[in-house]
Amino acid sequence: MGSGGTERVEKFSLRNAYGEALLELGRKRKDVVVLDADLALSTQTARFGKAFPDRFFDMGIAEADMIDTAVGLATTGKLVFVSTFAMFAVGKPWEQIRNSAAYSGVRLNIVATHSGISVGEDGASHQCIEDMALMRIIPNTTVIAPADDVATFALVMQMAERQAKLAYMRLPRPSLPRVYAEGEEFHIGKAKVLRVGTQGTIVAAGSLVWPCLQAADALAGEGISVGVIDMHTIKPLDEGPVLKAAKRSGFIITAEEHTIVGGLGEAVSSLLAEKLPTRVKRIGVQDRFGESGSCSELVEFFGFTPESIAKDIRESIGG
Repeated sequence: MGSGGTERVEKFSLRNAYGEALLELGRKRKDVVVLDADLALSTQTARFGKAFPDRFFDMGIAEADMIDTAVGLATTGKLVFVSTFAMFAVGKPWEQIRNSAAYSGVRLNIVATHSGISVGEDGASHQCIEDMALMRIIPNTTVIAPADDVATFALVMQMAERQAKLAYMRLPRPSLPRVYAEGEEFHIGKAKVLRVGTQGTIVAAGSLVWPCLQAADALAGEGISVGVIDMHTIKPLDEGPVLKAAKRSGFIITAEEHTIVGGLGEAVSSLLAEKLPTRVKRIGVQDRFGESGSCSELVEFFGFTPESIAKDIRESIGG
């Protein structure tokens, strides 16, 4: 993503990792089926379609129909993955997701790509910054935002093993620096504590985990101790590490490439308000729409670079 020296860091595609995970699942399980809405090359589901054409369905630009068809397949015992861009995966068929999928209790996995503001020049109409909020409010729904390709692959494989009902994963369009070594273990609903801090702790998700780690390293060089938690599962929220960090540091910062309304920041704030009142700062899109521009320009504009994050935290701690 963006600037702050990240151009010199090797990056890996989360969408490619998703495609690899689907191929692995397709080889292991005959019950896996994949649906897409005319964007299979971009979402990387086309690779599954090429390998397993009899288990892949391109539904065209008909997202509501795609969800209802997926629900029908799920009722027959199929393990269903549905993909398209986040704006179309959640925004257009939300009523079908709520009533046909969630309310009926079928097992369905929605993996959306091109989430957040990093869609870039496509502009505000395509920059889905509300998807985690829209999915969080649906009962008994799991919401996931991996930090890198390693996490993406592992968490998709976990989605296939869980008996939970509706699950939603959001992936960005750009490739991201790798946070984890290959083979790292992940468990849906269990956060990863990456740094321990005494003056504050960042609870981050998705594309902002890496820049938050960089910001924490920069602050450490100034003698400011800030921890970092990768909250890859936004719902159900792993409460233990957040409460422990709040008790230790007395200051929590949330970071997400998503609106601060209804997303990770609100989930963490609600938890702390009920169980351990703590000072919170929310880094994210501030109750507004996106802008048209390059990915790096938008990351800079919205304050998602390591430098901007470090500045926000430095000023908050100093204040």
